[in-house]
Amino acid sequence: MGKLQEFEITLNNNKTVYNPGESLSGTLKISITQPILCKAIKVNCQGFCGVTSKSNDTDWTEEEQYFSSSVSIADKGTLKEGEHSFPFKFLLPAAAPASFEGPYGQIIYRVRAFIETPRFAKDYKIEKPFSMLNTVNLNEVPGIQEPSSSSITKNFSYMLVKNGTVVLKAESDMRGYIAGQIIKVSAEIENKSEKSTGHVVASLMQKVTYNTKKPTYDLRAVAEVEGPGVKGGNKTVWKEKIIVPTLHQSSLTDGNLIHICYYIQVYLKYPDASLTLPIYIGNVAVDPNRASPSRSVPPMPAPRNNPATAPAPAPATAPAPAPAPSPAVAPTESALPGLPPRITLKTAPKPRPRSSYVSPSAPPADLYPVLPGVANYNGERIKSPQHDSGSQAPVSPNAFSYAPGLSFRQRQNTNGPSALAVSSTSSPQETNMNQMSSSASLPPNYTSSAYPHEPPPSYEDSCDT
Repeated sequence: MGKLQEFEITLNNNKTVYNPGESLSGTLKISITQPILCKAIKVNCQGFCGVTSKSNDTDWTEEEQYFSSSVSIADKGTLKEGEHSFPFKFLLPAAAPASFEGPYGQIIYRVRAFIETPRFAKDYKIEKPFSMLNTVNLNEVPGIQEPSSSSITKNFSYMLVKNGTVVLKAESDMRGYIAGQIIKVSAEIENKSEKSTGHVVASLMQKVTYNTKKPTYDLRAVAEVEGPGVKGGNKTVWKEKIIVPTLHQSSLTDGNLIHICYYIQVYLKYPDASLTLPIYIGNVAVDPNRASPSRSVPPMPAPRNNPATAPAPAPATAPAPAPAPSPAVAPTESALPGLPPRITLKTAPKPRPRSSYVSPSAPPADLYPVLPGVANYNGERIKSPQHDSGSQAPVSPNAFSYAPGLSFRQRQNTNGPSALAVSSTSSPQETNMNQMSSSASLPPNYTSSAYPHEPPPSYEDSCDT
């Protein structure tokens, strides 16, 4: 080894297994026969994961570093000959996966020491691995005390001829175990065919997923038990026990490059019927007296405060009586805080009296010419230049509509209003129609007439005037 006689890392109490959150301490021992020029002496503690797509290859395709901490225990100078001892201490992170070593990847934790020398000189380095044991408390897994069960139905055929079916049901006593515990497996086999089935097998399987661009899966059976087959037309229940060997703990999260899971595979060799029972492997056993945590349920939304349904709290003192609201204004919620809002009912409109006659609406102003001396639809008399000068323009009788067969008696009186008289020879039905027609027309306004002392003028006389 030349100048360097001893270069060794020693961990306190020769401890090699640590838990997350613990402190790691040790000593770096150096023994040299000649002085060594050095730039620095450093100690590094790190944990990382590396995976590859080739078996037993350390040229990692993907790497993931969990932590890396370094400390300098000697500055630049000359390390004199003799024996030297440098203590160091690191605090391990609280969240770090357990150590693992597989054919396609590893989770490695180690302590390394470096003696950095000047240029063109030889550097010295050494490393010491240690293991990280992550605690997996099975009591924190939801539904861990419930049995894991499954079933499958398989067609039983020979030479492409269907002979019947086989129903396979299996379950385990619970879903979580530690090393040394016994897994109780029971299988119910119902053979609904005329042929016998093959042997039934229950295997404890370990599935390791190496997450690269193209994930690699490593599947192996770590324990296995076997039972006899079932004859045609029979039904049997098969029970067996599997002892859990020392295994790596299950990965409860999927964020790491290496993910480990376990399940029990129960299958028949003939016909090819297989089912799986997922389980967990941890290092804290299931406590049957401890309540299993419930499965995560999304929180219920908070109820809304609806003033129409939520009762108001009773006041400590009697409140003063509120003034009576006006009949024209409905009471509001602010006026009565302790009561739900009242619904103001609108009064139904009164029905209009039905009549055999409907008064016509006024026509548009631009549709018909304005007749001088005739009242408009507002009841106002429309004046014309002739009316203002004391004379009225002649109005054609066609300006007023009337029913056919009507005749007007000719009476002339310029001082009275025009009355529409019905001929004495007309029938009662025609008389009613004449009255309706006369009320529909708007005759000139004769307010200066001495009616009823004098008879009103006739329609033609009124127009001629």
